[in-house]
Amino acid sequence: MINLGIIGTNWITEQFIDAALETKKYKLKSIFSRTIERGIDFGKKYQCSSIFNDIDEFAKSKDFDSVYIASPNSLHAPYAIKLMNHGKNVICEKPLSSNYELSKQMFDVAKSNKVVLFEAFTTPYNPNFKVLKENLKSLGKIRSASFSYCQYSSRYLKFLNGENPNTFNPEFSNGSIMDIGYYMVALAVELWGKPQNVQAFGTLLSSGVDANGQVIMSYHDFNVVIQHSKVSNSFVPSEIQGEKASLVIQNLNIISQIKLQNKDFQKDIGVLQNDNRMVYEAQEFCQRVEKKQMLEQEINRSLIVSEVLTEIRKQIGVVFPDDD
Repeated sequence: MINLGIIGTNWITEQFIDAALETKKYKLKSIFSRTIERGIDFGKKYQCSSIFNDIDEFAKSKDFDSVYIASPNSLHAPYAIKLMNHGKNVICEKPLSSNYELSKQMFDVAKSNKVVLFEAFTTPYNPNFKVLKENLKSLGKIRSASFSYCQYSSRYLKFLNGENPNTFNPEFSNGSIMDIGYYMVALAVELWGKPQNVQAFGTLLSSGVDANGQVIMSYHDFNVVIQHSKVSNSFVPSEIQGEKASLVIQNLNIISQIKLQNKDFQKDIGVLQNDNRMVYEAQEFCQRVEKKQMLEQEINRSLIVSEVLTEIRKQIGVVFPDDD
């Protein structure tokens, strides 16, 4: 049984707690929040009364052995490093950190303390991802992939009204590519590894982060073309094209539906998934903790994704304070 601490009191934290409890492998023990009042209010739903607003005291606590981090992106690395130095296992929301160097440092700290660091990238653990991967061979030689995830942010209006929400604030290592763009970069890396070349284009907001953009990830004989945006909506599915057939994917981040299709046939091949997609990553993290082992494949994926995201930001001119 994992004794769980959590950092963050937002909707995604609540979703992870519900997923973790559903596995019956976790007990929620402690909550860290920037304000005690918010932490107490959040904890009432789960009958959790161990609340902290001091990260040092939280890290020293013996009440829990593993932590889910859902703080702003810029706090992922310092919080995770502090907790791992106190012997805690960490499941950290994506993106793992602000940049490649910090991600490397995080895994070095995990290894030196013999704890587990696991990036909470849900997609590869969902049942429909396995279906997708198994059906790649049905496509014949892959010739192209187009990944699209564009979702108008609920906080964009605040930005337009002169406020400075975390979503569009470089102080918190945010922006379109670091948020929803991450899913497509990470999915390409999970399927095909490190690209041979990356070309990135983006439109920057006055705050200095990207509102939207395009990325071309080049592999040996095909390209993955990525379209991402937090200031517009798209209803176009994603697609992987082969010489024999194509996979048409709805909602790339969760892979809600998959069709195997060519000019002569169309077949739904998706399977039912848990409504809470985080159940699967909670199960995987539990396995890593129980075995006290990180998987090299997952470490490599996280580092390659972090490296690619850092390169994309460099090309489009997005700079975070952590880059210094």
